[in-house]
Amino acid sequence: MSDDDTEETEEPAVELGEGPDVEGAPLSRVTARLTWGIEHSTVVDREGDTTIRTPDGPQELATVLDEVDETYFPDRHEFEAAVREVVGTGPVPTE
Repeated sequence: MSDDDTEETEEPAVELGEGPDVEGAPLSRVTARLTWGIEHSTVVDREGDTTIRTPDGPQELATVLDEVDETYFPDRHEFEAAVREVVGTGPVPTE
């Protein structure tokens, strides 16, 4: 292996754009902070005040979860599916 193969570049692997900011946190970031299985009420207690990104603009997670009938989420996928059923999927608006 040559020295050229092991050199790291100073530039980022992916160049970030100069566009407007997006308000709220990605749902995946919120789910990464939780331990699964978890009760609905525990999610609201821990992350309910977090603003998440949705196709209709930023929304508080507790408000979204008010429309979810599940009392327990056995895993991350069940939780994300329940949230997406309420907020939908699609592009997230920017400022």
